[in-house]
Amino acid sequence: MQTNECEAVVLAAMDYGESDRIVTLFTREHGKVRVLARHGKKSVKRFSGALEIFARLRIHLVLKEGLSSLRTTDIVTVFPHIRQDLLKIGCAGYACEIVDRFLPEAMCNPRLFRLLVSYLEQLDTCPSSADDRRFFEINLLNILGYRLSLEHCSRCGIEIGALSGTVHYSVAGEISCGDCGKSGYPLSSGTRSLLRKAMATGRFGAVSFSESSLLEAGAVLDASIASHLTRPLNSLQFLQQVLGVH
Repeated sequence: MQTNECEAVVLAAMDYGESDRIVTLFTREHGKVRVLARHGKKSVKRFSGALEIFARLRIHLVLKEGLSSLRTTDIVTVFPHIRQDLLKIGCAGYACEIVDRFLPEAMCNPRLFRLLVSYLEQLDTCPSSADDRRFFEINLLNILGYRLSLEHCSRCGIEIGALSGTVHYSVAGEISCGDCGKSGYPLSSGTRSLLRKAMATGRFGAVSFSESSLLEAGAVLDASIASHLTRPLNSLQFLQQVLGVH
C-alpha cells in the first residue's frame, strides 16, 4: 500500500477503544481525511503527543475508503502561544470546527488550508481579535462558494455599491436596498466596504472594523454560517456562553 506524505492540521480527535484514536485531518494535498491512529493514545514514539486539535503536522498515511491509516507524524508546530490563552484556544477550536463542518471529505482546497493556517499563525503571534475572526469567516464563505452578495439589490437590481445608506441582508442571502424592503440585518455602506475589502485581501490585520461595523458584520456572518449548518457549532456556544464573545 502506498504511503502518502502530507501537511495537515488536526481538526478533531476522539479516543477509540483502549489505545487508538480517530483523528480528522485537513491535509493540503488531499483535503479532509479521517484516519485511525493505532495506539494513538499511548505511542510517544510514533505520535509524540501530536494528535491534538489545531496542531500542524507533517504526516505519513495510507489513504483508504472510510478510515485511512496514520503511520507517522512530525510536529511542525502546536501553536504554543494559543494553548496558553483560553480565548485563543476557543477561537482556534472554532476555526477548526467550522472547517470540519463545511468541508466535505477528500475535497482538496489549498486556499482554505492556507486561510486556516494563516489564522492559526495570527492567533499564535498576535492578541486575539474579533476583526481577525470575522475576516476568517467571510473568506471561508467566499472560498467555499457561499460568498456574501454585496453588489446588487436582489429585487430591483440596483448597484448596492453606489448607495450611501443602509441596506438589509436576509438569512436567505439576499440583499435589499431601502426602497425594496427593510427586513433582515442592516448593513451600512461602511460595513459593506469593509466586508468587500476583507474578501479582496489575503492578509490578516489589513482590515479594522469599527465597533458598529463589527456588530453589523457579525450578525450577518453568524446568520449566514448558521443557514448552511444543520446544528449549532459547539465551539461557538463555548465562545459565547463561557467566554462572552459575540
